[in-house]
Amino acid sequence: MPPPEDPMQPLPSPVDRTDPDTASLVARARLGDRQAFEQIYRRHVGRMHAVCLRLTGDANEAEAAVQDAFVRAWRGLGGFRGDSALGTWLHRLAVNAALDRRREFKRREGRHDDIDAQEEAAAPQLRVLQPTPGAAWDLERAVAALPPGARTAFVLFEIEGYRLTEIAALTGTATGTVKAQLHRARTRLKEMLS
Repeated sequence: MPPPEDPMQPLPSPVDRTDPDTASLVARARLGDRQAFEQIYRRHVGRMHAVCLRLTGDANEAEAAVQDAFVRAWRGLGGFRGDSALGTWLHRLAVNAALDRRREFKRREGRHDDIDAQEEAAAPQLRVLQPTPGAAWDLERAVAALPPGARTAFVLFEIEGYRLTEIAALTGTATGTVKAQLHRARTRLKEMLS
């Protein structure tokens, strides 16, 4: 399908086939309607914040990543083609923003993105003795305590459903490295939760 001549005009491709209201919101937001964009924000901020929190392990960093993602969404909404659902596109922006913040932190700190002993030593050791009614919360804390590389691999693969090759592309690492980080995450979580 050829792109429209005016990039500010709504695209004819579906934004979300199941929700015509979403298509209308996107069309209005593309034209600069801030209230429409605010409605998009309210519909999607919770899921975006949850994935950013799981990836960063820090509430402040998660909030900053979500803010970055929505700024990118506002600026890039004119280029949103509608090949996927709006929520999927926003989710990908959030994941990328969280990973970008992590990369930037490592650059500032002069760290490398290798699986190394520094990550392993920096991760706090949590131990939960018995499954309890709060076991889901214990798992969230345990995931947050994983080294950053292992946490990213685990969250994207086990929780968000990304394929290993997609995670490798997102993080700029080899697929084998992602597999190793995923194995490390599973092993650490078993230790922490047993």
